[in-house]
Amino acid sequence: MGALAAAAIATLVTGCGGKDKSHSAPSAAGGSAAAGKLPEATTFTTLKNIPKDTGALASADGTVVHPTEALPVSATPGGPPVAILPAKELGGPTWVPVVETKPGWERVLLPSRPNGAAGWIASGNGKVETAHSPYDVKVDTSARRLTLLKSGKSLGTWTVAVGAPKTPTPAGRTFILASLAPAKATYSPLILPVGAHSDSLDTFGGGPGTVAFHGWPQKSVFGQAVTHGCVRVPADALRQLSKVPLGTPVQISS
Repeated sequence: MGALAAAAIATLVTGCGGKDKSHSAPSAAGGSAAAGKLPEATTFTTLKNIPKDTGALASADGTVVHPTEALPVSATPGGPPVAILPAKELGGPTWVPVVETKPGWERVLLPSRPNGAAGWIASGNGKVETAHSPYDVKVDTSARRLTLLKSGKSLGTWTVAVGAPKTPTPAGRTFILASLAPAKATYSPLILPVGAHSDSLDTFGGGPGTVAFHGWPQKSVFGQAVTHGCVRVPADALRQLSKVPLGTPVQISS
């Protein structure tokens, strides 16, 4: 994906850097399927008839999967498809974390609304690439603290900025969805959208209100609850997060 495309996508998806421009219903652009077809599980869509993840981070062992082609997603193992998981998300490969397994099936977190959406995809069919991420990303919004671990060992803890009281950073388990490098780094050289959305804003800056990790030029924001839901991180934290593979689990607690 080119730098200009990355910049456009970063602005459309997260819109974390400026003022709130919209409180209207979510846009379906880039995500809704034509009438009669299953919706794609992307950050732009809201899925129906899909269960929500309620598990603890400990139930995920770092297994992440990449569909090499669009795959049906079911609400139950072997059940009828309710969505399609595309091979690409935001211009890059789709990688999602596995949170549960059954013979022939894997339950994965999805990047769509509602937050915590999780569905089952078939495994062992040659259409899924499997890898392991040794990283865990933890955000404590009350303490305004980000901790990054690799193989259980802390790589660092940083004071960060989190959502303001009226636009809080949503709690729960999610994952690193994409890595975007805007051509013009207005407020951050890198934006890392996650598979979660604001619970208080339907849209933001013309996009779907996707939450992201990103930097910020003013250090005074760190330690404050001032964002529209994104997590603003210091430069060193952003450099460390840039090494984290897509699909890596993120646990946000309040």
